[in-house]
Amino acid sequence: MRHSKGYRSRCRKLLRKRPRERGRGGIGYLLHEYEVGQKVQIDIRPGPSISTAPHRRYQGKVGTIIEKRGRAYVIEVPVGSSRKVIITTKEHIKPIK
Repeated sequence: MRHSKGYRSRCRKLLRKRPRERGRGGIGYLLHEYEVGQKVQIDIRPGPSISTAPHRRYQGKVGTIIEKRGRAYVIEVPVGSSRKVIITTKEHIKPIK
């Protein structure tokens, strides 16, 4: 039987929670406000919002917010010699200090 090549295939280790991160966690990441031009890191949360999560190849990448679109943010991420545009919500990004 052939294996699945779905959207989240081969990412069991990448998107798992570590033992001390298990459970619901805080809501501080949802209260943070982002500005256009701010640098953010893509940190996919494996929780309930799978539909707004970016692809696993962008996990850990740093990008720049170029606009806000409703509840979501549009982020430009350099990948190799090109630039990719990702649309995601604030639960999958965190600010760069």
